This record gives sequence, C-alpha cells and structure tokens, in this order.
Amino acid sequence: MLHRIVSTLIVALLLAGMASLGPVPTAAAQDDSRAVRELLERRDREIKALLGDRDTFTEAQREQLKDVINDGIDFQSMARGALGPFWGQITPEQQREFVDVFSAIVRNQSLSNLNVYRATVTYKSVDVNGDSAYVLTSTLYKDVPTDVAYVLGRSGGEWRVRDIIIDDVSTVEGYARSFQSVIRKRGFDALMQSLYKKLDQTKS
Repeated sequence: MLHRIVSTLIVALLLAGMASLGPVPTAAAQDDSRAVRELLERRDREIKALLGDRDTFTEAQREQLKDVINDGIDFQSMARGALGPFWGQITPEQQREFVDVFSAIVRNQSLSNLNVYRATVTYKSVDVNGDSAYVLTSTLYKDVPTDVAYVLGRSGGEWRVRDIIIDDVSTVEGYARSFQSVIRKRGFDALMQSLYKKLDQTKS
C-alpha cells in the first residue's frame, strides 16, 4: 500500500506542460493565478532541461533531478494531514523524524519512472482564494487521459503543493488511511519502523 501511494504521488507530481488557463475573477486573483502557473511551468522547464533525451544519468544529475522535482512539495503540510489527529499526539521530535523519513522516501521514489515527467498536461483552470489555490489539469500519459488536481498553499510568499487529487482521489487522504490505520492498530513506533524499511528499499 505504501509503495502504491508513494508511486502515485510521484507519477502525478508536476507533470507540467504549456497550456491556457481559465479566467479568474479579480486582478489580484489573476496575479496569483499567473504566479502559480509560472511556478509549475518553470519547474517543468527545469526538469525537461535536465532530462534531455538521455536514458542514463550521473549521480549528481539524479540528485539535481530529485531537488527540482520535489522542491515544490509542502512535506510538512502533507505529513500533518496524513497523520490527522495523531499529529498532535506525538512530540515535536517525532514530528520532525516523520517528516524527514516521509520526504526522503518520496524523493527516492521520484526517479522510479522519469518518463512521467515527459507527459503532456493541459491546464483546465486555476482557482485562487487568498493563500490557497486549486489547479485542475488533464494529464495524457501513454495515451490515457487522467484528471489531476493540485492543491497549493502560500506561506512566506511561496506557493507549495499540499495535496494532489487523481481522478477525485486525494493523495493525502490515501496516506491518512494507510498511516493512521497502522497507528491505531500498532502505534506510531510501528509506523516509523515500516517507513524506515521502505526508506532502505528505496535507496537501492
């Protein structure tokens, strides 16, 4: 389950392409919408420039790809949402440990299939409400269209991805079902043991 959820996140994350956006209601929202679009498009250009037409990469190139691919994720927000009510029941040290291990797994898994970052994405709409944004896209990968929505939040003037919704299924909710089930049945320590095992597997 964990492998499937993490893989789904990486397949969906920032499959950005050049396309038109729907209208937004106000000038301020239009400026914010443009900023969100530019963020996704800039990362898309950076990823594609690093990928080129190569099939093999040096270790330095792989680390650079990890940085570019994952830089836009708000791992802290995702971690908090994934643990739900259990987040407030663990210590700050445990919270930091969870975020560190969780983000390391995602970073390692992000290079499992580089072709997904070559997929074509059409932007359907960008809706901005204050410091929250909802981006609806249609992704075409291996001739199969998939609706992918991004939920972003702005903190400290930066927009970051807080959730990815694939065919109406929330990634954070998927994490929550998996992680919270383990905690309820076996406790937080058991969840961390499972995550550390997964981290070791993704290092190879």
